[in-house]
Amino acid sequence: MLRPIGRALRQVTSSSYDNHHVRRRACSGTAVKHCCSLRHYDTIPHLSDSPPNLRTLSSHQSFLPNSKFNQCRYLTTAASASTAAVEQLNNGGSNGIADTIDAFSAIELALDSVVKIFTVSSSPNYLLPWQNKSQRESMGSGFVIYGKRIVTNAHVVADHTFVLVRKHGSPTKYRAEVKAVGHECDLAILVVESDEFWEGMKFLELGDIPFMQEAVAVVGYPQGGDNISVTKGVVSRVEPTQYVHGATQLLAIQIDAAINPGNSGGPAIMGEKVAGVAFQNLSGAENIGYIIPVPVIKHFVDGVEASGNYAGFCSLGLSCQPTENIQLREYFGMRPDLTGVLVSKINPLSDAHNVLKKDDIVLAFDGVPIANDGTVTLRPLKPLVPIHQFDKVPSYFVFAGLVFVPLTQPYLHEYGEDWYNTSPRRLCERALRELPKKPGEEIVILSQVKKVNGIEINNLKHMCQLVEECKEEKLRLDLDDERVIVLSYDKARTATSHILKRHRIPSAMSIDLLTTLSA
Repeated sequence: MLRPIGRALRQVTSSSYDNHHVRRRACSGTAVKHCCSLRHYDTIPHLSDSPPNLRTLSSHQSFLPNSKFNQCRYLTTAASASTAAVEQLNNGGSNGIADTIDAFSAIELALDSVVKIFTVSSSPNYLLPWQNKSQRESMGSGFVIYGKRIVTNAHVVADHTFVLVRKHGSPTKYRAEVKAVGHECDLAILVVESDEFWEGMKFLELGDIPFMQEAVAVVGYPQGGDNISVTKGVVSRVEPTQYVHGATQLLAIQIDAAINPGNSGGPAIMGEKVAGVAFQNLSGAENIGYIIPVPVIKHFVDGVEASGNYAGFCSLGLSCQPTENIQLREYFGMRPDLTGVLVSKINPLSDAHNVLKKDDIVLAFDGVPIANDGTVTLRPLKPLVPIHQFDKVPSYFVFAGLVFVPLTQPYLHEYGEDWYNTSPRRLCERALRELPKKPGEEIVILSQVKKVNGIEINNLKHMCQLVEECKEEKLRLDLDDERVIVLSYDKARTATSHILKRHRIPSAMSIDLLTTLSA
């Protein structure tokens, strides 16, 4: 099961250089679900022969002649060790020494580029949409790119109240602003206005997609210590993967380096360039982590540069079925030399709706043949019900004690971890499978409202307008299960004001609806 990197200590891995070989020591703790660790601690690799002790890793005395932290002395020590390793390698040293050199190169490259991110966030309460849940603090990593910008994960700053960043070796935290967020690709861009913060900072360049078995070094601030940490691994897979935060499937790179809580948003370095951004690991597996590849990062960054906002990734709007079954291929008249996928559903709002039809066979994509198992993957359809609602206050409308909200998956998540089985089955099925039939369409739920005074509603905004502009003595609401609610309009409006005051609800509708009605 894929998941964002958790909040509590699950597995901490440090590298110890002993006899020119890399040894990894792990310590297990409590597995949790969300990302952005509340405490992300680790240490830079040890140079001594003694194994690392997680209980004392916050102390850096093993690097220094005295107990006072001195960044310049550490850099000198690291540089000397690197020089010694190079000399041994030239004299026929082992591959372990080469690994040592790569690790030191990644450290020296990252010291002035990788930052620690502190986030205070507050998620909406979808059962009481006029309230937020209690604030929480979390931490992650990020790195500087050209244009004085910091790249990190979207889940590091999701639903943020404010964000602080700290440079390596500095006690000062600087206020950062979130310039753009792409929850779909789990990326975000931060900017820092302080000129003092940018003194001595260097930006990292974006590289290319690494080949299989190429070595990468993941740099960040994971739990287990307060200093910068480097874990080394090799590329295992490059393929479309489920992005847990955005519930989408995009290209990702699987590596065997440990990616722990706090690594989120940190760079994976190959050579002297960034090969990806650490963002999730595989629950229940050992040392299986995932990084966001450079093409996805560049698409996000270039889109923000071009328009000032994240534009997203395009979609064909198709749902396709594999044609591996021989009888299925014969039924649709496919010759033995042809391969492709069967179109099973088309989004009515997609341009493909005017070109393709149900039961068409798509043989190639951009000139590349599609295998019968659909190896050239097409992205899933955008559903009628939003999958996530980060950085957005829920819409609601209160009238006569009835609370109307648009159906979203975060609303269903309020039914608990097993929401798929405990939430209302009818709503769950529509949330996961139904497609919109017209732009801006929403499912408005009390139960589910279909009509107001005989007029079919499009979304919550439309329903709010119909109720507010009602001229009838009675207000009739038709629900999806054929039940009817009838209210005296004047009495209902009077009751609404009393109910809002009694339950301390600040407004009868969310700010987005207020803005629309006042425009």
